Amino acid sequence: DKPETPDDLQLISGVGPKIEGILHGLGIYTYAQVAGWQQNERNWVDSYLNFKGRIDRDDWVRQAKALADGGEAEYIRVFGKKPR
Repeated sequence: DKPETPDDLQLISGVGPKIEGILHGLGIYTYAQVAGWQQNERNWVDSYLNFKGRIDRDDWVRQAKALADGGEAEYIRVFGKKPR
């Protein structure tokens, strides 16, 4: 189910307004959902978006885990920079 206030998936590098809309259409609304993707789920979404491996290259799962665990502060701690 769609949460009342979905996470801002555009904070994940590689996700813009169009991709966020497509992810919402697939029922993906939260950092926790992306953070929990296993390889088969990453492959499926990557193929659906015709990204040719970009989800793994851009490390969406690790970015989403940092954002889910502690928001922007945790992202900065993990990656040494602000998201987006």
